[in-house]
Amino acid sequence: MPQTFERFFNPPGYRNIPSEALRNYLQWLLFLRVIIVSILLGISVILQTKTHALLIPPLQQVAYFIAAIYLLTIISALALKFINDYRRFAIFQTVSDALMAAFIVYATGGSQSIFTITYFLPIVSGSFILLRLGGLLMAAISTISYGFLLLVEFLYGHLFLKGLTSPLTDPFVAMHFFAIHGLVFFITAILCVMVFERMRRTESALFQSNIDYDRLYLLYKQVFDDISTGIVTVDAAGNISSINHSAELICGYPARELVGQRFELIFPGFVHHSNDNQLRQLAEISKRDGRKIPVGYSWAKLNMPDYEDCRVYTMQDLSRIRAMEKQIKQAEKLATIGGMAAGIAHEFRNPLAAISGAAQMLQDEAARSSSSRKLVEIIARESTRLAGTIDDFLLFSKPTEPDRQWFSLKGLVEETIALLQQSRKWPSHNCQTISNVSDNLDCWGDPRQIQQVLLNLISNACQAMGDQGGEIGVSAEVADNNPGGLENLLIRVADNGGGIEETIRESIFEPFYTTRENGTGLGLAIVRQLVESHEGTIRVDSTVGEGSVFTISLPLPLQ
Repeated sequence: MPQTFERFFNPPGYRNIPSEALRNYLQWLLFLRVIIVSILLGISVILQTKTHALLIPPLQQVAYFIAAIYLLTIISALALKFINDYRRFAIFQTVSDALMAAFIVYATGGSQSIFTITYFLPIVSGSFILLRLGGLLMAAISTISYGFLLLVEFLYGHLFLKGLTSPLTDPFVAMHFFAIHGLVFFITAILCVMVFERMRRTESALFQSNIDYDRLYLLYKQVFDDISTGIVTVDAAGNISSINHSAELICGYPARELVGQRFELIFPGFVHHSNDNQLRQLAEISKRDGRKIPVGYSWAKLNMPDYEDCRVYTMQDLSRIRAMEKQIKQAEKLATIGGMAAGIAHEFRNPLAAISGAAQMLQDEAARSSSSRKLVEIIARESTRLAGTIDDFLLFSKPTEPDRQWFSLKGLVEETIALLQQSRKWPSHNCQTISNVSDNLDCWGDPRQIQQVLLNLISNACQAMGDQGGEIGVSAEVADNNPGGLENLLIRVADNGGGIEETIRESIFEPFYTTRENGTGLGLAIVRQLVESHEGTIRVDSTVGEGSVFTISLPLPLQ
C-alpha cells in the first residue's frame, strides 16, 4: 500500500525538480502571495470606502492582516536559507496559504464572501510545485476548511458574523454550497495536476532530448577534432564552413583564420568537378611556412536539407608515407646489397682458406730465413683476422631464429669462460673472470646464441681493460618489474676497465663501429641482434675510469 501511494503521488515520466529550482519556485510563491493578497484586499478596501456595500472588516484589521502576511512571508524567505527539505517546506507554505484563504473568506462574509476564489491560489500553486500531492492535498484542505466555515456560519452566524444580512439557516443550502465548492475545488486540482504533469513530462522529455543532443554533439565534435584524417566542409558559395584539428595541422593554419575563406585559395589543386569523387586523388599544397607537401584527398556532396552544393573533403598528409616508401626502398636496396655482400664474403672463404694453408706451409719452410718468416707470419695473421671478420659478417647478415629451450645458465657461463681461457689469444695473466651465477638459475633461450653473446661481451671486457688487466664479473638474477607480471632474467657482465665515454655509448652497438685498431665493429652489433631475436634488451652503464656494466634482459615465459 505505501508503495502504491508513493507511485500515485510521484508518477513516472518526469524528472524530479532540482533543489535549486524548487527553491526558486518557493521564492516566487512567497512573492506572489504578498502581491495577490495586497492587491485583492486593497481594491476591496477602496471599493468599500466608496460604496459601503461589501462585507469587509475595518481598515485597521485589514492592515493588521496584511502586515501579518508580510511578516510571515519575510520569516519564510529568511528560513529558506537554512532549509534542506524544500518539499516539506513547500507543503507547509501551501497549507498556510489555504488556511489564510479560509481566514479571508471567514472575515469577509463566509458563504456570501466574494473572496472564495482565494482558495484557488493554494490549489494552483500546490499543483504546480507538488503535482498530485500538492493539488489534491490543497483541494482537500480547502474543501474541509470551507465546510467548517459553513458549519460555523450555520450554527453561530449571528454571533461571529454580525455583518451578514442573511446567514445560512437551511442545512440543504449549506450542503449545496459545500458540495458545489468542494467539487469545483477538486475539479480545479485535477485539471491543474493534469496540465502541470503534462508540462513536467514535456519538460523532462525536452531536458533529456537536450542532454542526448549535447552528448551527441560532444561525441561528434570529439570525433571531428580527434580523428587523424583532415576534414573540411565547404558551403554552397565555396567558402570553408568548418575544419578539424588534423586539417589545421596539414595546412598549417588555425581554424579561426580558415573559416569563411575560399576553399580554392587555401587548397589549390583540389578538384571537385570530377565524377570520380569517391576515388582517392593526389594534390600538392603549400603549408603556412611555404613548405610543399603531398596530400591525398577525396570529396563528397553533403545531402542536407536546405543546403545545396555543399561538400566535405577528407585529406591526409602523405609526407610520412612517402618517407616510409623511401625507407622501404632503401631497405630493399640494402637488403639486396647485403645479400650480394654475404655471397661475396662466402666466395672469399675458400680462396682465403687456401691462402692461409699455403702461408702455414711457407712458414714451416721459411723458418730458417728471418725476413721470409716475418712476411709469412703477416700473411697468416691477416688471413686469420680476415677469416674472423668474414665469419662475423656472415653471422650478422644471416641471423637465424633462436631454438629456445631451458638450460642451466651457470653451466653455460662456466663453459664459455673455459672456451675463452683455452684460446691462444686469451691473456690469462691479465683477465680474471669470476662467475656469480646461482646453481638453480635457468635461462630460456638458444644456448648457442646466448653463449655467442657471452663470448663477445667477455672478450670485449678483457680487451677494454688492456695491458693493466683486471677482473670480469658475470652475474644474473630474476626480476619481475615487467608489465603484465612477466619475469625477466637479467645477465650482467661487468669490468673495471677504462669505461666508455657517454658520447659514444649509443654508437657502440652500430655495425662496423669500433674504437680498436684491429676491431671489426661487428661484435656488439651481433650481441644486440641476438638479444633482440630473443625479444630482450641490452643496455650499458659506464663510468669513465671505473669500468662498464652490460645488462641483458631476457623475458621468461610463464611456467
